[in-house]
Amino acid sequence: MIKIYTTFADIDLKQWDELVSGSDVASFFQTAECYDFYATLTFLKPFVYGVSEDDKLVGLMCGYIISDGNIVKRFFSRRAIVPGGVLLSASMTDEALNNLLSYAVQTLSKRAIYLEIRNYHNYAAYTSIFERNGFLYQPHLNFHLATPSIDIALKNLNTTKRRDVKLSKKEDVIWEETIQESDIEAYYKILGTLYKTKIKIPLFPIEFFKKIAQLPHAKLFIVKHEGRVIGGSVCVLLPGRTVYEWFVSGLDSAPRNTFPSTVATWAGIEYAALNGYEKFDMMGAGKPDEGYGVREFKSKFGGELVEHGRFLRIFNSQLY
Repeated sequence: MIKIYTTFADIDLKQWDELVSGSDVASFFQTAECYDFYATLTFLKPFVYGVSEDDKLVGLMCGYIISDGNIVKRFFSRRAIVPGGVLLSASMTDEALNNLLSYAVQTLSKRAIYLEIRNYHNYAAYTSIFERNGFLYQPHLNFHLATPSIDIALKNLNTTKRRDVKLSKKEDVIWEETIQESDIEAYYKILGTLYKTKIKIPLFPIEFFKKIAQLPHAKLFIVKHEGRVIGGSVCVLLPGRTVYEWFVSGLDSAPRNTFPSTVATWAGIEYAALNGYEKFDMMGAGKPDEGYGVREFKSKFGGELVEHGRFLRIFNSQLY
């Protein structure tokens, strides 16, 4: 018997943890910890839907609805986002996945203009079921870096990046975890400039960064030179498996022979290698048919270029 769970309270947390542990497509973004984190944020609305077969949880979709600007702009920017993809058991039937997607589409179509599922694993075996529910597959690139040891991770950097890390060390650049509000505020200012001048999409409020630094399975790495914050990165963790780099930035006007963006990314890779993680996920490298400067930057860390794409379901084509 197939059953749909429509709220967080409906889902058995033990079964949820077991599904994360046993799934080949698990990510931090489909954990109960991530949902709990979303629920603390004032600028988005979390959702989670589950599906069971014979009372065993076999699939789960966790994400959030977000919009930007004033009341008019918010109406025209309502979107549902599922980072990491849908959490699936290997034993899940096509019917169960179909029911989960059908419920999500039916419910979210009343609340958002579109639903975007951002895959960090290969979902090719399930594409037909997504398409049956009106999803379009959109190619999207990413880099996965193997992190079996610190020596291998360092060796995999290209010559330039390896040199940048060494020169930064020589200039007494340090990188460390932080939960200090002053560090986070300084980092947020640098990140905000990047989003305003180059990325040109809305950035989460600073509330996000102050709260995520407190999570058990998140790290905010700060890069400093002579006591001054010059960069940093935000990473979230799926223990024993993957470190995800959610945000990274460095000061454009950093002192000579300091490379804050490189060091900020290296901080996460180093943490993964030193703490028994299988890989470091760079969380996106753009569309394959478009030029993307960030992809060039990320390519130099020695990862494997993968194309796991995104599933897009448009609910209102005119507003979209």
